[in-house]
Amino acid sequence: MKSRSTVAVFVWIALQAGQSAYATPPPATEAPTGFDTPTLIANPGSKSTSNGIAQPAGDTYAHDQQVYESQKDVTTGLGPVFNARACAECHQNPVSGGASQFTELRIGHRDATGMFVNPTIPIDDGAASITGRSIVNDRAVVPEAQEHIPATENVRALRAALNTLGDGFVEAIDDTTLTAIAAEQPRRSHGLIHGEPIEVPMFEAPGLTRIGRFGWKDQHSSLLSFVADAYLNEMGITSRLRPKDTTTIGKVTQDPEDVPDALGLEDIDHFTQFIRGTKAPPRDAKLAASAAAVAGEHIFNAIGCGVCHVDKIVTAPAGTLIDGGMFTVPASLGNKIIHPYGDFLMHDIGTGDGIVQAGPQDTANKLRTAPLWGLRMRPRYMHDLRSLTLTDAIERHRGEAELVNLEFRLLSASEKQELLTFLNSL
Repeated sequence: MKSRSTVAVFVWIALQAGQSAYATPPPATEAPTGFDTPTLIANPGSKSTSNGIAQPAGDTYAHDQQVYESQKDVTTGLGPVFNARACAECHQNPVSGGASQFTELRIGHRDATGMFVNPTIPIDDGAASITGRSIVNDRAVVPEAQEHIPATENVRALRAALNTLGDGFVEAIDDTTLTAIAAEQPRRSHGLIHGEPIEVPMFEAPGLTRIGRFGWKDQHSSLLSFVADAYLNEMGITSRLRPKDTTTIGKVTQDPEDVPDALGLEDIDHFTQFIRGTKAPPRDAKLAASAAAVAGEHIFNAIGCGVCHVDKIVTAPAGTLIDGGMFTVPASLGNKIIHPYGDFLMHDIGTGDGIVQAGPQDTANKLRTAPLWGLRMRPRYMHDLRSLTLTDAIERHRGEAELVNLEFRLLSASEKQELLTFLNSL
């Protein structure tokens, strides 16, 4: 029981905030959904609508999308090694910000103790090298900078480009929500499933950490860090948060290459604003309402898929400071109900790629649960896109998901079809 003095302090704090001492927080509301950021050649962003996020002074959501879709070349910082010329090249199905068929290459090796080590990749006929990262870029602006995989780097993996629609809501999930999901999983799965939340640093808040949720290895917890890292790793463009290029061979620009525009915003700020403003991927409403899909969702939860593919998460309240205090959750993202069908935690389901990034060595064979929202827009599945059917993707689940896999295999043909109908509605 609270003492009278404790209650008095609580009342005083509430009154100072202009709130009733006994008021309950407003109920959470559903996050807006929609594929509402179409990619247009003429007037980019002109047909797009955001989730209502407030814009920086002078900025517009259409402008954010235009920057997100703009193609770069060597005069604007592209390379020297890169994978794509614009964000939308890798994130564009069915609209800007979605997933795609693009994959990136990750490699490395294990030392004598079995620890993962990032590769050293010789370039320029061995006169120089690129090291300190697991990614290998497929393209270069000059032949001398082109990367090739050394035979010594025998840990090799492909990673699919991720959907970023709705990621503003994901960023707004409180750490305690993710740790609570992780703590509940062993109880719901007879101790078999145990998602791992990992603390990762943020470029914009040096020395501070937060639970990772972006990238196949949960290597980022903030969208600003995520996009700054992608700008360097995927396009070779440096910024205030990632100010040094991987090599100077073929480089004709000065670091950092991403500089403030007339609004005082860098490209990474526009990218972040665009992603934070996207709506969550919508379901196929007609198919979702069908008897088969409703039955399929029941089967989905009954056999244990929902332990990791969590169907409902509520974001932190508006006004919450996140990202090391560098971002305040706005009303457009706060206290929203989302349906990601994912837990944003690391799991070993037998498909791990052996790569270690921001997490400890035990994450080598773990990957972030793939959120299933927007699943119907993906023609290939899993982190490496090697599964061409949903059935194959499900049957690849082992490790922590071994029992769930067995339950799936024991379903009747009609039950499996109902489950697939549900998945195709996402």
